[in-house]
Amino acid sequence: MSSKGRVLVAMSGGIDSSVTAALLHREGYEVIGITMKTWDYAASGGGKKETGCCSLDSINDARQMAVEMGFPHYIIDIREEFGDYVINNFVDEYLAGRTPNPCVLCNTHIKWEALLRRADRMDCRYIATGHYARLREYDGQVVIARGADDHKDQSYVLWGLRQEVLKRTLFPVGGFQKPQIRQMAADWGFDSLAKKPDSYEICFVPDNDYRGFLRRRKPELAQLEGGRFHTTEGRVVGTHQGYPFYTIGQRKGLPAMGEPYYVVDILPQENVVIIGREEALFEHTLTVRGLNLLKYPVLPEEGLPVIAQIRYNDSGNPAMLYPGEVPGTARAIFDQPVKAITPGQSAVFYEDDEVVAGGWIQTVGLSPQTVPGLESAPLRLS
Repeated sequence: MSSKGRVLVAMSGGIDSSVTAALLHREGYEVIGITMKTWDYAASGGGKKETGCCSLDSINDARQMAVEMGFPHYIIDIREEFGDYVINNFVDEYLAGRTPNPCVLCNTHIKWEALLRRADRMDCRYIATGHYARLREYDGQVVIARGADDHKDQSYVLWGLRQEVLKRTLFPVGGFQKPQIRQMAADWGFDSLAKKPDSYEICFVPDNDYRGFLRRRKPELAQLEGGRFHTTEGRVVGTHQGYPFYTIGQRKGLPAMGEPYYVVDILPQENVVIIGREEALFEHTLTVRGLNLLKYPVLPEEGLPVIAQIRYNDSGNPAMLYPGEVPGTARAIFDQPVKAITPGQSAVFYEDDEVVAGGWIQTVGLSPQTVPGLESAPLRLS
């Protein structure tokens, strides 16, 4: 075994994970590559050609890299555990009127756990991925920091990882800019890899049509068509396709109002989508559940100044972070109102470039009681 240890590298076939494996191999680690088959796109009923991390082409690309670099490569099938947990949650969150974040859930509960189990079986000291993030250690506590490339930083999707996981994790590309990664691949003779485009799709929705995916998974959602659009003033202004097909902040697909209107709240039990002017999207506060503290053991009662990021491509906003009323929750109060805080998404809280904590955003914004004339009749799908 190498003096640096044996490392199990998650290889999707993309450039980042491939360069991760190559970097570690060149640094003297004993590398074992592993590709996780999480989803069979044909099973979704989509019409587009299979692409992305679970396609045969991507699996072959990962294997070819391992062959050329001279280290072993394995494929593991985790479709059953992935589907039971991540995809069911994805559907359930939309049915609850929230907008899910499947990549965070998959990282936290599926990919890292699957990697660790295989790493233990293969006597691997470390696991490694191609995420753009960095790790720092303070008195035995491992903290996630933003990647050096601001445009590619992926610390936002890693907030749920446990300390025992982080202590065995390596992020070799986190200190590089993306153009440097492409140049490395080209310099090492992997020209096609260097030119390979990035993938931004949800792996099990590669056509980016989540509404079509939901309809195929839950045909009974057709019963929801004809639900009502309410304005924040309580006027009924039209009917919609069904509340799961709308998200907070959405502007397209709404009734013509003579001025811009947006989805500002979703009421699943009433099959009602509430729309309003842009100012109705702004909120001062949010609460999170499933809190994971990474930098400090507890949050101070007097609050902690942070930068709160409420979606992947959000630049963040100054806020004070307080412990919640029940364990595993927290409350953030923003210095200035923030637009389109979306239940179901992640809120990640930073000090400088380091992740203090993260959690799942709870319901924010309007409640049924604030919408005039809205009767509350429980909705049931047959």
